[in-house]
Amino acid sequence: MLSHLDLGKMGEEIARSHFLAQDYFILCANWKFGRREVDLIVEKNGCVVFVEVKTLSSDVWGFPEKNVTQGKIRHIRAVANGYMNSMKVLPKRIRFDIVAITFRQDGSHELVHFEDCF
Repeated sequence: MLSHLDLGKMGEEIARSHFLAQDYFILCANWKFGRREVDLIVEKNGCVVFVEVKTLSSDVWGFPEKNVTQGKIRHIRAVANGYMNSMKVLPKRIRFDIVAITFRQDGSHELVHFEDCF
């Protein structure tokens, strides 16, 4: 059985592969602003996307995306502000996405990509 951290890292790798397959550029992974971080920052067609990846080892506890709380949303927005302030050129648009990954008993997984969530 994977530890919580190992499961999260595996989910982030799956999310990276998902975005690359959809022709996004990976700008950063685990970008930190103070004590807060965002899992992925990706870009496509001038839109910078801040991505929260949520991974569960099974569907027994519900849906991974339900674990993105209002507090987490505030943290992601703060990180996005920090990132945007550090950029020399601002993008045309920004977006906040959630990637929810649930592993199944057989080792496979389900990935659901929610665009423009908040």
